[in-house]
Amino acid sequence: MKILVLSDSHAARSFMHYSVRKLQPDLMIHLGDYYDDGEILGQEFPKIPLIQVPGNCDRYRCPPNAMEVLIPRLDGVQFYLTHGHRHHVKIDTALLESDARKAGAKIVLYGHTHVADCRQEPDGLWIMNPGSCGYFGGSAGLIETKPGQIVSCRILRDLDL
Repeated sequence: MKILVLSDSHAARSFMHYSVRKLQPDLMIHLGDYYDDGEILGQEFPKIPLIQVPGNCDRYRCPPNAMEVLIPRLDGVQFYLTHGHRHHVKIDTALLESDARKAGAKIVLYGHTHVADCRQEPDGLWIMNPGSCGYFGGSAGLIETKPGQIVSCRILRDLDL
């Protein structure tokens, strides 16, 4: 499965659309700021499933019952999805990593900082922030899975697509 991860679009949607057209993912994830950008993306690509969480700028941009943390099992892999503001990720990712581990996640996805990050911890936990798809030319995350395992996890920038 090919999973495109986007965050912090802030109404600048052109890189999101370009990424979807170029990569043809099996699933899209939007990690907030602006939640309605994710909804528009889902409407424009209705055959590609979309999962999203709201960010700190989304109070009036999403349904009132939108969950700030989702813990889905995708292709047999446990994910932990959040925007990151409630985990204070601009300071460090310790709380985020702890919560993801407690949830049994193999990969944690977050946004908020606008700084791309993709790394694997010694215990095997993958941590990804796709950066901002709306600023600085745009960046995104690409995760490839096989049933029950993460095959690859990387950051893509405009020039990489």
